[in-house]
Amino acid sequence: MLFAADVGGTKSLLGLFERGDRRPRPVHVLSYPTTAFDSFTALLDAFAHDLGRPVDVDAAAAGVAGPVIAGHARLTNIVWDIGEEEIGSRLGTTRVRLVNDLEALANSADVLVDEEVAVLQAGVPRGDGNGVVIAAGTGLGEAYLHRVGGRLRPLPSEGGHADFAPRTEREIELLQMLLGLYGRAEVEHVLSGPGLLNLHRFTHGDRPCDAVSDLTPEDGPAAISHAAMTARCPACVEALALFVSLYGAEAGNLALRGVATAGVYVGGGMAPKILPLLQDGRFLEAFRDKGAMAPLVARMPVKVILNPDAGLVGAAVFARDMVA
Repeated sequence: MLFAADVGGTKSLLGLFERGDRRPRPVHVLSYPTTAFDSFTALLDAFAHDLGRPVDVDAAAAGVAGPVIAGHARLTNIVWDIGEEEIGSRLGTTRVRLVNDLEALANSADVLVDEEVAVLQAGVPRGDGNGVVIAAGTGLGEAYLHRVGGRLRPLPSEGGHADFAPRTEREIELLQMLLGLYGRAEVEHVLSGPGLLNLHRFTHGDRPCDAVSDLTPEDGPAAISHAAMTARCPACVEALALFVSLYGAEAGNLALRGVATAGVYVGGGMAPKILPLLQDGRFLEAFRDKGAMAPLVARMPVKVILNPDAGLVGAAVFARDMVA
């Protein structure tokens, strides 16, 4: 039996898997609110309790929202320290791998089927090429996919915390607001759930928003998206339009850095919810606006990951590979 986990800043998925043929097959998968627990081991104990038996596995892999150094991670958006040794001790196995959550999500790319993705740009995929993954949710994650031995192998990145680069006069105004708020503007400040709250603040200025009353990090982003997609508030419409364009621009930047001729995967919890806006042309317009490199990015396949459990699947693939 394999254990896999996808630990995000808001929600965590834990599951037991069998090895399966093409990809690991889920046996038990449970979802938990991450912030309801004060440690990952407490979450593991809850999982074992809910299963009604101890969790004894052959291998375990967990994707976590933060950088992983030497088998240890301190999560970015919640105060947790996680180590491979403590996971192995709880689960009774020495085969443990702790990876960045986007590294786990990226590890699912090779096993996703057509029904689990929405194609934004068919492109001309190269079987010898590399890929990238970008995912906006509680934060912004980025990862690279390097072709090794015919498979796309993920490489972690903390690119979501790189500097935000405005492209227009309007975005320069946004940059100035972010500098005033944070002292430094990073991509995650605009491309994430909290980032959409920043865009809402920017487009409304000092004016109240009649369409959205709850601007908490938990419920605000969904409320802004709904108000924009139903055209209830022009400033909300502009906020989400900015989000989509900035998302396309950053996806294009990442695609150039990774020379993603095998594909660009857009993951995270936000993309499927605003899929019609990602499909209306603004995302791809910004994605392709790369000067001399425009013909290159126009040939790169771009897909939105629709399977909400893709990160968990990718972690299970890591666990499977340890016992293959």
